[in-house]
Amino acid sequence: MSRALVKSTGGKNNVAGIIPAACSALIPGLGQLVNGDTDKAIGVFVVAAVAASSFIGAIPLVGSVAGLVWGATWLYGVADGFLEGRKRH
Repeated sequence: MSRALVKSTGGKNNVAGIIPAACSALIPGLGQLVNGDTDKAIGVFVVAAVAASSFIGAIPLVGSVAGLVWGATWLYGVADGFLEGRKRH
């Protein structure tokens, strides 16, 4: 059987970014910390914390924007944790 259609991973582990992504899904920035990006971890955590606190105590219009910022930051943290984890391993 020909292996022309089978994608070669070059010896890379296909689940290398799962742990940092799961960590970032629990606490934004934790995946970056697991990957060794301390400055990025602090930045993601601070943005998520400020957006979350604004969402909780804000007026309705500002609260929705803060919720969107938090959601975007969470999504960025999970995606970045996964992709950087794949690059490093």
